[in-house]
Amino acid sequence: MQTFDIVIVGAGGAGMAAALNASKEAGLKVAVLTKVFPTRSHTGAAQGGMNAALAYRDADDTVESHFFDTVKGSDYLAGQDAVEFFVSGMPDLVLELESMGVPFSRDERGRIAQRPFGGASRPRCCYSADKTGHVVLHALYENCLKQGVTFLDEYNLLDIAQTDGQLQGIVAIDLRRGEIVSFRARAAVIASGGFGRVYWSRTTNATNMTGDGVAACLRAGVPVKDPEFVQFHPTGLASTGVLLSEACRGEGGYLVNSEGERFMARYAPEKMELGPRDLVARSIETEIKEGRGFGEGMKSHVLLDMRHLGAEKIMERLPQVRDLAMSFEGVDMIADPVPIRPANHYMMGGIDVIDYRTCATVVDGLHAAGECSCISVHGANRLGGNSVSEVVFFGTQAGKAAAATARRRDFAGTSRLEGLEADWRRRFDEMRAKKSGKNLFEIRDRMAEAMWNGVGIFRDEAGMAQAERVVDACIADYADAFVGDDSKVYNSAFMNYVEVGNVLAIAKAVVMGARARTESRGSHSRQDFPARDDENFLAHTLVSLEDGAYRLDYRPVSITAFKPEERKY
Repeated sequence: MQTFDIVIVGAGGAGMAAALNASKEAGLKVAVLTKVFPTRSHTGAAQGGMNAALAYRDADDTVESHFFDTVKGSDYLAGQDAVEFFVSGMPDLVLELESMGVPFSRDERGRIAQRPFGGASRPRCCYSADKTGHVVLHALYENCLKQGVTFLDEYNLLDIAQTDGQLQGIVAIDLRRGEIVSFRARAAVIASGGFGRVYWSRTTNATNMTGDGVAACLRAGVPVKDPEFVQFHPTGLASTGVLLSEACRGEGGYLVNSEGERFMARYAPEKMELGPRDLVARSIETEIKEGRGFGEGMKSHVLLDMRHLGAEKIMERLPQVRDLAMSFEGVDMIADPVPIRPANHYMMGGIDVIDYRTCATVVDGLHAAGECSCISVHGANRLGGNSVSEVVFFGTQAGKAAAATARRRDFAGTSRLEGLEADWRRRFDEMRAKKSGKNLFEIRDRMAEAMWNGVGIFRDEAGMAQAERVVDACIADYADAFVGDDSKVYNSAFMNYVEVGNVLAIAKAVVMGARARTESRGSHSRQDFPARDDENFLAHTLVSLEDGAYRLDYRPVSITAFKPEERKY
């Protein structure tokens, strides 16, 4: 058993921002557990930019405008006190990142460049070409190294130990050595990323985005908040789901159907392609359903036309996007339109954070930040450009708060921590010795297909009920799953087994929340309940797991400055 004052799970934008800020508190030992080498974390895949109202650059943009755009984009489900706190802090954070070495693109006067993104009233998305997440991640990592943060690479989270609402520590597997290990901690920050692999076969998420932190928190008694709100990005490559950044539309790209129309005029006549993501994704799927797409079945798509931007602009501002289209679709966007179709992209829901200033959970000593958390600043739909902003901003808050927690709390007992470590060691041995059972990957693929078909962009009771039946059957089959690898070191088959168990637990929460919410709001679009119902559902969903049974509750949304109104673009 190892001992640290603070253990952070995840080395993406949130985890490294937390580590950097926690380590500034003198005398505290800070460790970061990460599945992959830190600069390979999924924040590096974020292309488009990060939102901040920079008054020195655009006198017509304001924090209040960013505040309203975010609340409106959320379809009024975002906690408005949390949103105001977030947007108010973003201008200073962007300037701090600049001072830390983030090479933001520049305008003609040498200022940080900003471009328009969907649902925003002003161009406020600060960017570094189309590699913003990548450069932010590297700057944070370099600064963490300067601070002496301990990084433990290829350590995968297994469980969180708590008793009577008090954190004891973390259990993980050291893949390199094939050992189950535990970490005693005064404070922990879960920053383990999203869980897009619930929709395994069509998602922009990397294969390691399996909600490990969310599922571990669920088992440790922390609810999952708003799991039914799933964002589908409008411009995934048609054949693979690989992401083409919203920067494509921000820079002026057109969405075109098989009749040559810029069809967004039908759905968002003022914003056109720069409508919010939920609206644009539904519009694309509607065009396909009504026969104005290209291709058939899962190969159906519309086109993203960038040719009118010209080669110089594409090469300057969208070089990575162009490379992705050429590599995965065989199309050079300088010369030809790119086939695209929505893909699962982001989870608005996640670990229930009960204090937006400290990112605290119901377990004393346990904080959460980044996509794995639900604070909630995105509500029912996240605006493009608010994700990298959110993960770094709230990662910073979580790190500072974890340092204060570590100063306040003594180490708790270790009985639960030791028990979980022993349980996982036994499970690791048993699964490696097992010679037969249900095929793990068939279970995973059945779940993914059921979730895409039943709890996708369009939803209704019949489809979701069928999805839940399949998920329940997959959970039952998982109890007899077989990994077929008896090796000890780098047993990726065992880790796949753990990850599938995690996404199954979260899939159950997603479909439960979606079935119970008999309205349409943001990304949750029900064909059998097409209207938003503020009287009954202006509330956050809470899904808890108690003694193996799932429970559903609700919590009111914080409304401060903006009363709910019809959302039009």
